[in-house]
Amino acid sequence: MPTPPARLPAAAGAWPARIAALDIGLMFMGSTLATPLYGLWRREFGFSALTLTLVYATYVVGNVLALLLFGRLSDQVGRRRASLPALALLAAAMLLFAFARSLAWLYAGRALTGLAVGVAGGTVNAWLAELVPDGDRDRASTMAITANLTGIACGPLLAGALAEFGPAPLATPFLAFLVLLALATAGVWRLPETASQRLSFAQASYRPRLAVPTGIRAAFAPVAVAAFAAFAFGGYYAGLIPTLLADNLGVHSPTAAGAIVFEAYGAGALAVLATRRLPSRAAMLWGLALVVPGTAGLLLARAESSLAALAATSLVGGAGFGLCYRGALQVVQRIAPDDRRAEVVSCFLVACFLGNSLPVVGVGLLAQAASPSAAQSVFAAMVVLLALAALAAGLRWIPRDDA
Repeated sequence: MPTPPARLPAAAGAWPARIAALDIGLMFMGSTLATPLYGLWRREFGFSALTLTLVYATYVVGNVLALLLFGRLSDQVGRRRASLPALALLAAAMLLFAFARSLAWLYAGRALTGLAVGVAGGTVNAWLAELVPDGDRDRASTMAITANLTGIACGPLLAGALAEFGPAPLATPFLAFLVLLALATAGVWRLPETASQRLSFAQASYRPRLAVPTGIRAAFAPVAVAAFAAFAFGGYYAGLIPTLLADNLGVHSPTAAGAIVFEAYGAGALAVLATRRLPSRAAMLWGLALVVPGTAGLLLARAESSLAALAATSLVGGAGFGLCYRGALQVVQRIAPDDRRAEVVSCFLVACFLGNSLPVVGVGLLAQAASPSAAQSVFAAMVVLLALAALAAGLRWIPRDDA
């Protein structure tokens, strides 16, 4: 039987866990750095709104490959040795974006970003859980999710401001991020290794294995549906908010696009921090309840061409997204058997990634086949129905935290 990963004692202090959380935030910042720049690239390379959604969704291809092929890599070769190549891949992705000369460069950059963040993000999340003093799992997951959402929120804000007010708008954001990435790499070097195995990369196993144990499938199903619905809402912001602002509200500012995404994901991060004591099941269900009006508000903002309505719905839906994400992940960690927890969490993350990408591509396809208005209405109806179905099933099938 493999030796379990080491955990730091309380005497080690909180600094290693804080550095790991900062690294998570910086990695996920890289995942949304491109968000406010899609409109600039559309004008530069002349591609359609549908192509934009496909470029955005390519990120998830990298995520799923990372999950399937490299999800267990850091358990085998060590946390640091798995993180460093992934950080190098993320740096390569940033260079592809900074010096992009055609659409193909954007596809490659998004795929590499997804692969890098999938490997490094998953690895450092596991590392953080082992670095939190005394193995406090709830504290670790709260820190990880808050860092994740904060990074996603800050990426578009930084990129939008640099693109609008700095030189070389399509290059400066990524070159500036490389400096932050160097800091993240330095942080990884400082963290104590906790993985018990030290296999070589050649000795490691890359065989995919994803399945949900029969005994927890009734409880897992509403969690997976909840994750899909919540991440569909989040994916809309990360992929389509600049298009909504430009086409329906007449706002072409990259800074404004970045600020709206920052508001939504920032509200999610604050909601996670403000409800640390809320049980996981309740957090997920309350999050779903907030995602419903948040999604409906997108229709109102579009119909009324109202920036104020968009700002209000971003706060409500963003808080719901953060609560649902935190609660759903903690429910999965709670119901999963100890010997299959990583596998079950990976299945949950697949639902998150698919929710983040497929609805966004669907909006692009339907907008081209029918109209943008019809596409957004179908998207909103789908998210609301899935959220309500997950809410009802969660009340019935997910056990309470104290059960």
